[in-house]
Amino acid sequence: MSHGVAIGEARHMGTAVLEPPAKQIPAAEAPREQERVRKAVEAVAADLTARGNLAGGEAQAVLTAQAMIAQDPELAADVERRIAVGSSAERAAYDAFAAYRELLAGAGEYMAGRVADLDDVRNRIVARLLGVPMPGVPDSDEPYVLIARDLAPADTALLDPSLVLGFVTEEGGPTSHSAILARALGVPAVVALPGAGELAEGTLVAVDGSTGEVFVEPGPDTRAELEQTAAERKAALAAATGPGATSDGHKVPLLANVGGPADVPAAVAAGAEGVGLFRTEFLFLDGGGTAPSEQAQVEAYRKVLEAFPEGRVVVRVLDAGADKPLEFLTSADEPNPALGVRGLRSLLAHPEVLRTQLTALSKAAAGLPVYLEVMAPMVADRRDAADFAAACRDAGLPAKAGAMVEIPAAALRSRAILQEVEFLSLGTNDLAQYAFAADREVGAVSRLQDPWQPALLDLVAFAAEGAKAEGKSCGVCGEAASDPLLACVLTGLGVTSLSMGASAIPYVRATLAKHTLAQCERAASAARAADTAEEAREAARTVLSGE
Repeated sequence: MSHGVAIGEARHMGTAVLEPPAKQIPAAEAPREQERVRKAVEAVAADLTARGNLAGGEAQAVLTAQAMIAQDPELAADVERRIAVGSSAERAAYDAFAAYRELLAGAGEYMAGRVADLDDVRNRIVARLLGVPMPGVPDSDEPYVLIARDLAPADTALLDPSLVLGFVTEEGGPTSHSAILARALGVPAVVALPGAGELAEGTLVAVDGSTGEVFVEPGPDTRAELEQTAAERKAALAAATGPGATSDGHKVPLLANVGGPADVPAAVAAGAEGVGLFRTEFLFLDGGGTAPSEQAQVEAYRKVLEAFPEGRVVVRVLDAGADKPLEFLTSADEPNPALGVRGLRSLLAHPEVLRTQLTALSKAAAGLPVYLEVMAPMVADRRDAADFAAACRDAGLPAKAGAMVEIPAAALRSRAILQEVEFLSLGTNDLAQYAFAADREVGAVSRLQDPWQPALLDLVAFAAEGAKAEGKSCGVCGEAASDPLLACVLTGLGVTSLSMGASAIPYVRATLAKHTLAQCERAASAARAADTAEEAREAARTVLSGE
């Protein structure tokens, strides 16, 4: 979900012709058809890259990854082989992508979740070859609510909030690309809603992104109630200012998740007290197949560090692998990349890449009054934590070293990991994915990606309790922190800071300010005592509302 209320007429996402006709071509035409495909792929990749450059931040990293899918050499070779035996350019592209799609769909975890991204790339290439309109948002002079099976990153990244009042999708999940980018845009959204595609074009709908409700043809009373609720929320946001804290003064620093310098202005405007997750992979994904130079990294990092004088900036070192493959770092033949050499594992296998990044961070922070902290993704145990801490020391990095808790084993053994590092940061998106064996991009298992799942709350509690016992901090930088109600529960579980997309910070600040720490702790206990995510959410809401 993405907060806010939107009321408007439904408009459906346009799609390209998905399946071109099957026809045989003479062998003499094969070279021309192969050249047509190469040009179409180049054009689509360039368009995706350009969209990313315009959008900036996390959207840029997502779209750059899509451009890399379009230019995948194995896919290109398969397309050319199919053309050589008689397929037209568009049919060969369609069939090659279909074969690759089956591989991804059967791979589980992250890779299966990238099927929607792959379909979007395929549709763009085939549409260009057929000369039909690209898939994308509908043309409209009037504001509307966008309805789609799912939204590709290329479309979500450049949504015009003045026209797209909100959107509803049938697929995806709370941590899918669509949901994350919607929150970054501040557009009200509800994802993974069965039957959304059946809404007739032009139907009046009301979308409440805060509750996840969609009202079809709402009457005057319902509309008035929603508009009043939205106005009350807006007033509460305006009234809550300053650092994050509960009503009785318990401090809960509210930090921003950023993908690069382009995300900084929104974070500053929202009153972020620093950065809780600086995703550095955008710089690497945009490197054209090679790692960025040390100097290029220094310049990018310094722009973010300069924006938060006296603030805390937590940098995640390169998180490559799974859905973010890099030619110079990750293997192309892993049977299940999400469970293979990704994150810290890939960096330890290529220590020169990690050393360069840590050295660049050290130089970027030199002379700045910023509290720099650096953390490793996909830490599984104490040995991983020790290896990362040693790499930071060897690079002479004057910063606290920390570990992300994304693997259940790390949550369960948090005290052991904290013998080697100074802080923990919970990545609730991946933690849920690995705890429940539920891909974050697959709508069919989205209930298991719900951050209100009591088992996930138990893992958060384990990590937070371990950190407290060691006298160290434990923050949350996953999307769970952007839910105001859940933010109160996380605070009650013992989490010491919350990091989220900039647009969510005012909502979380205002909600925390209405409740005491004791109320948050009671809400956390009630949520953990429940058996389902829905029951946990309702139990916490009951405690915090005083009902």
